[in-house]
Amino acid sequence: MFYNFLPTTLQYLLATYLWQADGPSRPNTLKFELRHAHGLVTNTSRVVFSDISPSGLASDVFEVQTNPMKVSKPKSQTEFFNARARNSERELLWDETDVVGPNVHERETLKLLAEMTNNAYTQPGAKDWYDLGPEWNNTYPFGWEPDADGFRGHIFANEDNSTVIISVKGTSAGWIVGGSGPTASKDKLNDNLLFSCCCARVGPTWSTVCPCYSGSYKCDQNCVEQSLVEESLFYSVGINLYNNLTYMYPDANIWLIGHSLGGSLSSLIGATFGVPVVAFEAPGEKLAASRLHLPSPPSIQHITHVYHTADPIAMGVCNGVRSTCALGGYAMETQCHLGRIIRYDTVSKLKWGVDIRTHGIAVVVEKLLSTDWEDAEEGGVPGFYEETDCSDCYNWEYGNFKNPLARGCSRNLSHSLS
Repeated sequence: MFYNFLPTTLQYLLATYLWQADGPSRPNTLKFELRHAHGLVTNTSRVVFSDISPSGLASDVFEVQTNPMKVSKPKSQTEFFNARARNSERELLWDETDVVGPNVHERETLKLLAEMTNNAYTQPGAKDWYDLGPEWNNTYPFGWEPDADGFRGHIFANEDNSTVIISVKGTSAGWIVGGSGPTASKDKLNDNLLFSCCCARVGPTWSTVCPCYSGSYKCDQNCVEQSLVEESLFYSVGINLYNNLTYMYPDANIWLIGHSLGGSLSSLIGATFGVPVVAFEAPGEKLAASRLHLPSPPSIQHITHVYHTADPIAMGVCNGVRSTCALGGYAMETQCHLGRIIRYDTVSKLKWGVDIRTHGIAVVVEKLLSTDWEDAEEGGVPGFYEETDCSDCYNWEYGNFKNPLARGCSRNLSHSLS
């Protein structure tokens, strides 16, 4: 089994992660503490954790309001992954389960989750860190060392370890939204694989990130699907991360949150395991879910996207050879999302212009969620928005155009304009 290969540091964590905060929570609220940071070992799919010192936790916790929700989980993970392998939903059975999820209708709850999401990009003590937890314990610094270049984030747990939140970092692209760093190359690779129509083939001068382009708006379907499942890519790493957490917290209700790429990854992992998700300003991940052969459960209402209309990435309009995204080497061509959508119409209501600079998570925390929304429902949040008639990559043709043995990604990490 996977768990037999856990590193010694994780085995040690199993004996040390249980500590408590003082004082009861209010009804329908959970108190959370920062417990671990998580990261990816360079050029592998192995996830490692940075343990957070329990000192001072009782005086620095934060509360999230909750709501009951129903989620659909596959009765058997083995059958689920077999169904993915054969691209079939036949005979796949689902369990409908009642769980506690975040109250996404309450603005302060969304704001706290957005602050937790922001902190996945940074470290305690940094100027852009929202003060939600204690200082780091540097015993297990893997994934946050200056030369680490992979999957990152933080893990929060409530007082009795009944609910654990995985916060996943999105793309580090300093010239666009602020906050570049050593993960930028792998972030861009994953962006261009997940959210492009065909391997980031935006124009004739582009170097593609996988060998699936077949000329004249044709793309090899098998090739592009295989390119998403390599073990070192972030979706596969996220699956390993989730499995690690279920081993460390076997009885916990797990939530996933993230911004941008991190939000889309959270959604894909949440769709895989049937757990609550809140994604902020995430690119459309519905096409990636199809390419990953994620079987469709009876409901995906446990996934909630929060974004605004001035963000060209979440809206799916940051595309074309002259777009800001393309000028940075990003092929952000999808617009369709899984699950439910809370869409803030900042263009009409607040007269914001469509601008890549509004994509950052700090904009969500400091501006979008700082006050109740005009004409909002109770809780200060807009009602759900229905994403109707949404279609990705309508002008592309997909089929078997290449040798069926040609598989996978070319590992061209430059994936920028040549």
